[in-house]
Amino acid sequence: MAKVTKVKTGNPFEDKESFSRLVVVDNWIFSSNTAGRNPRTKVMSELAHEQAAQAFDNVDAALRSVGSSLADVIRSRVTIPYPGDVQAVMEVVGERFRGIDPVSTVTCSPLGLDYLKFELEVTAYRGAGSDDVERLVVSL
Repeated sequence: MAKVTKVKTGNPFEDKESFSRLVVVDNWIFSSNTAGRNPRTKVMSELAHEQAAQAFDNVDAALRSVGSSLADVIRSRVTIPYPGDVQAVMEVVGERFRGIDPVSTVTCSPLGLDYLKFELEVTAYRGAGSDDVERLVVSL
């Protein structure tokens, strides 16, 4: 039988909208879309790249709460609603995932609130960051 852990972070939307920040099934970890609000100050920057940096911090903290980290991320889904923010945001994404190189999907589509300029969803496998990794370069 699989061990399932559901993690909430105290964000009021988690209870209001009935979702968990993370669901862990054995070593698989699935995150909800996560925005860039500072959980302690409740402040959200108006700048997309700062929202992105904070969202990465938020996801990493949630992953660390279950014995994982960004190093274990194998898939990411990034949403940037405003195409003009893509370059600045992708610099943050590139920095945070440098050397991790997950499968990634980036879309420019609306988010639920006008002031949201970035959201991040990840799938991780606990321990993947410390496993041996074979890297291939292929021509497609």
